[in-house]
Amino acid sequence: MVDPKKIIIALDYDDIDNALALADNLNPDLCRLKIGKELFTKYGSEIVVQIQRKGFEIFLDLKFHDIPTTVYKACISAFSLDVWMLNIHLTGGLNMTEAAMKAKLDCESPSKLIGVTVLTSLSDKDCQNIYGCSRDNMLLRLKDIAIEADIDGFVCSPYDINVLKDPTKIYVTPGIRFGDDKQDHHKAAIPKEAIDLGSHYLVIGRSITRNSNPNGKLEEIIDSL
Repeated sequence: MVDPKKIIIALDYDDIDNALALADNLNPDLCRLKIGKELFTKYGSEIVVQIQRKGFEIFLDLKFHDIPTTVYKACISAFSLDVWMLNIHLTGGLNMTEAAMKAKLDCESPSKLIGVTVLTSLSDKDCQNIYGCSRDNMLLRLKDIAIEADIDGFVCSPYDINVLKDPTKIYVTPGIRFGDDKQDHHKAAIPKEAIDLGSHYLVIGRSITRNSNPNGKLEEIIDSL
């Protein structure tokens, strides 16, 4: 069954009141919300629980990246919050990724576990400097890790989906923008383009959160898909 809720709205705030106010102006039947490092570092599980009470499913975007034992324990804690989705950095390697998947299985959690591939802020030149290979080659290396560990999918640029393509995985794509406003992303795509490229879920932030009518903007985006 195709998931009708394709939009994940990024709560990129430093204040819990602003995040809750936005949630009050959105329809949880139309979207999910993403809680990242900024809010979670300041408020911890409290922000997750308060947003869930408003009827929203949560993508907990903490990008765990550490030794396998540490990541296993962190994932156990995260899955205990009944989040809809959790992510790790695939550059942590196979053992770390398998440890995260083991945490999910040990918890018998229905949460989706996805892996961050190459950050959308990195150009091909950046990848050569950091990884010593092209962006596409690094994507293929990380794809192999994800498939062997059998996680649920990837966080990637819409333009990377063709390289990572696997019919059993889901694709969550940040870097969704309107017009020429790419911000920190090396490549950006409009929502319909990202869906056409194979994205299952679109992470959208300021285009909705800074709109005077966020739910109206959300409905407009959904209609465009």
